[in-house]
Amino acid sequence: MSVGHVARSFEQEGIPTVVIAVKAFENRMRSMALPRVLLTHELLGRPFGRPFDSERQTEVLEAALDLLEDATANGDIWEI
Repeated sequence: MSVGHVARSFEQEGIPTVVIAVKAFENRMRSMALPRVLLTHELLGRPFGRPFDSERQTEVLEAALDLLEDATANGDIWEI
C-alpha cells in the first residue's frame, strides 16, 4: 500500500504517475483510488513479466507510457 502513498505524494507535487501491478491486486488498487493503474496478468512480484523477457517487459512499459499519455480521468485502470 505504500506505493499508493508515494504515487499520491508525487501527484500532489505535479509529477504524474502510473502504478503497475498484477491483476491479483485489482481490488486493492481500486480501493486505493490511485490516479492511473496498469494491471498485468503476470505472477505475483513480477508485474513486468519473467526475468530476461525483454519483449514482454517492453510491452508493459509502453502500455504504462500510453496510459500516462492517454488517461481520460483520474482513477483510470487499464489491463494488459
